[in-house]
Amino acid sequence: MDIDALLMPFQFAFMQNAFLISIIVSVPTALLSCFLVMKGWALMGDAVSHAVLPGIVLAYMVGLPLIVGAFAAGMTCAVLTGYLSTNSRVKQDTVMGVVFSGMFGFGIVLYVSVETSAHLDHILFGNMLGVEPHELWTSGIISAGVALMLVLKWKDWLLQSFDPAQARASGLWVNWLHYGLLAALSLTIVATLTASGLILAIGLLIAPGAIAFLLTRTFSAMLWVSVLVCMGSMVAGTYLAFFIDSAPAPTIILILTVLFIGAFTRKQIITRRRQRSEIV
Repeated sequence: MDIDALLMPFQFAFMQNAFLISIIVSVPTALLSCFLVMKGWALMGDAVSHAVLPGIVLAYMVGLPLIVGAFAAGMTCAVLTGYLSTNSRVKQDTVMGVVFSGMFGFGIVLYVSVETSAHLDHILFGNMLGVEPHELWTSGIISAGVALMLVLKWKDWLLQSFDPAQARASGLWVNWLHYGLLAALSLTIVATLTASGLILAIGLLIAPGAIAFLLTRTFSAMLWVSVLVCMGSMVAGTYLAFFIDSAPAPTIILILTVLFIGAFTRKQIITRRRQRSEIV
C-alpha cells in the first residue's frame, strides 16, 4: 500500500470531522473515566448514558435542543439514584439498575410513539461519519469546560472519592463535589452523543481509566495515560474503520478492549514474576 492510499482518509471532509470529534471527546471521557474507576462508579456511567434517551425524545417533541433534554435526563437519573439509595435499604447498584432500565424503556416507548426524523441508530450507536460543524463546536465547548473543571479540581475530587470525612474536615464542599462530578458525567455523555452514541459511550467512560489504572502507580500519571490511550484508540479506530468498512465507534471500543486485555495480561505477568522472586 503506497503513501497516497495510507493518507486517503484525511482527504475527505467527513473523515476530517470524524478525526476532530474523536480528539475532542477523548479528553473529557478519559479524565472522567479515571474518577469513575477509582470511585467504583462504572455502573453510574452506564446508567446515565442510557437514561438520557427520554430526555432527547422529550426535547425533540417540545422543540428544545437535544443536548438540553439529554443533560436534564442524565442529572435526573443521577439525583434520583442518589436519593433512593440514601433513603432505602436497597444497594446503590440495584437502584441504578432499576432507574436506568426504567428510563431507557420510557425513552424507547416515547421514541416509537412520535414521528421523528432522528435515527434511533444514530442516537444509540453514534454517527461519527456524519458529524456537522455545529456539532463539533457544541462538543468542543462542552468538552473543554468539563476537562478544565476536572483538571483544576482533580485533587479535591480525589480526596472526596477516597475519604469524604477528611474532605469535609478540610473545608471542601463535599455535596457540591459529588453533584459536580455527576454534572460532569452528564455533560460528557451529551458531548459524546454524536461520536459514540448512548450505548458505546460507557466504553469510553470506563476503558481508558481501567487501562491506565493497570499501567500506572500514581493518579496524576493515570490521568495522562488515560488521555493518551483514549485519544490514540479513537484516532486509530476511526482510521482503521475507513479501510475495513466498519463503523468507527464499535471499532474504537474493540481497540480499547484489546488494550485492556493487554494491560491486564502485562499486570498478571509482572505480579507472578514478583511473587516468584520473593519465594526464591
